[in-house]
Amino acid sequence: MKVVTLEVPELGNRCHLVHDGTSALVVDPPRDLAAVERAAEAESVEIAAVADTHVHNDYVSGALGLARRHGADYLLSADERVDFERVGVRDGDVVPVGELQVRVVATPGHTRHHQSFLATHHDAPGALFSGGSLLHGTVGRTDLVDARLTHELARAQWASTRLLGGLDPTTRLHPTHGFGSFCAGSTPCSTDGDLTVGAQREVNPALLLDRDEFVSRLVAGLGPIPSYYRHMAPLNRAGAGRALPRSARAVTSEDVTDAILRGSWVVDLRDRTSYASGHLSGTVNVEYGTQFATYVGWLVPWQDDIVLLTDSPTDLEPALRDLAAIGIDGVDTHLLDAGDPLTASYRRAAWADFRAASEPRVVVDVRQRDEYEAGHLPGALHLPVQDVETRGATLPAGELWVHCRSGYRAGIAASLLHRLGRSVVHVDDDWARVAELAIPTTPGLAA
Repeated sequence: MKVVTLEVPELGNRCHLVHDGTSALVVDPPRDLAAVERAAEAESVEIAAVADTHVHNDYVSGALGLARRHGADYLLSADERVDFERVGVRDGDVVPVGELQVRVVATPGHTRHHQSFLATHHDAPGALFSGGSLLHGTVGRTDLVDARLTHELARAQWASTRLLGGLDPTTRLHPTHGFGSFCAGSTPCSTDGDLTVGAQREVNPALLLDRDEFVSRLVAGLGPIPSYYRHMAPLNRAGAGRALPRSARAVTSEDVTDAILRGSWVVDLRDRTSYASGHLSGTVNVEYGTQFATYVGWLVPWQDDIVLLTDSPTDLEPALRDLAAIGIDGVDTHLLDAGDPLTASYRRAAWADFRAASEPRVVVDVRQRDEYEAGHLPGALHLPVQDVETRGATLPAGELWVHCRSGYRAGIAASLLHRLGRSVVHVDDDWARVAELAIPTTPGLAA
C-alpha cells in the first residue's frame, strides 16, 4: 500500500491518493483535479473510488466530479443530505478498493456526520485518513456547522479522537486540515517527527486532556471564520464541483474604470511593493500567493462583481483557479499596460523607520486577536484585516501606520484604508524585528 499526499497550499489542506499498485482511493480532492489525475497517472493506477470525509466548509469539493470522470464510486456519509447520487456509507462498512480494505469510522465533531477512512493492505500498517477529526497535534474546529452546536460537537470531537487514538499505534495519520486552513483548531499543526496515531498520544490535547478541559480550551481558542465558508457547504451539497468553472472575461481599461465607479471590487494581484509605488485609485491589493483566495473570499461580499488586475499574465491562471476552488468563477480580468494611470501611491516602511520616526501617528494592528493579545505595541488599535472594510472609517484622524506579522495582511489593509481616503504607511516588515530593535510591546486583551 502506498499513500501519495498532495499539498493544496492555497486551501491550507491536503488530498490523499492511496493505492495497491493497481487501484486507488482518493480522499478529499479539491475542485481542480489536475494534480490528482497527474498523481494517478504517475503511479500507473486507476482511480476506483473517491471519498469525502465530510461536506466541506472551506472549499468546493472535486470528489463528485472526479468520481464521474473515472466511473468511480463516490463515498460519503449516508446521513448527509445531498442533491446527487453517491454511495452512502456508515460506521463499520468495509469498502474494497482493489486489494485494499477501507473501513469507515464515524468520527463526528468537525461536522455532525464526519467520517474517517482506515485503509489496510494485508499485514502492513494501516493508513488513517482523518479529514478534520484527529490532526497532527490538534483537531478540526467545531463551530463551522452552527455556532449553537459548538460545544456539543466539541464533546463529540473529543470522543472521536479518543476512538482514533485507540487504533494500532503504527497506523499512519493522514489528515486533510491543519496546514493553514481556518478549519483547524488554534493549536499549531505539527508536520515534524513521527506522524502516526501512536505519536499523537503524546502530543495531541484531545488525547491528553479530560473531556471538559479539552472542550473549554478548544472553544476558547476558536478564531474568526472566513465569511465565504457559509457558502461552501450548500455548494457542496448541490454538487457544484462536478461542473467546470465559468470562464473569465478580459475587459478594457474603460471597463475597469466603470467597475471602480459602480463600486465593484477591483483587486490588484501585483506584489505589495509594486502596488504601494503606483496603482489605480479605488482598487484593493491582495498580492497573489497561497493565501490569495482566502482573503479575496473573506473580504469581497459573496456574488459581488470582481475584476482582477495584474501586469503578469502568468499570475492570472493560478489566481482564477484558486478562486474557483472556493466557488468564485466568471470574474473579469485586465492586464495592466503603459496606458493605465497608476498615479495613486502610499509609503512603505520597516520597523527601523517606525522606531526612528517622531511624527504623530495612529498604529493599526491588523493581526488576529490571539496574535494581538500575545503582544502588541502600546496604544496600537486592533482592527483585524477582515474588519478593515467595515470598521476602517471609525479609526481616529491622523496618519495610519498599518502592520501585521509579515507585511502581507498589512498590505491588504493599507490598500483598503487608502481606498477610504486615509493617509497610510504600510509597515512591510517581520514582527520579529520589533524585539530585535527593542521596540516596547505589551500583552493584553483586544478591544
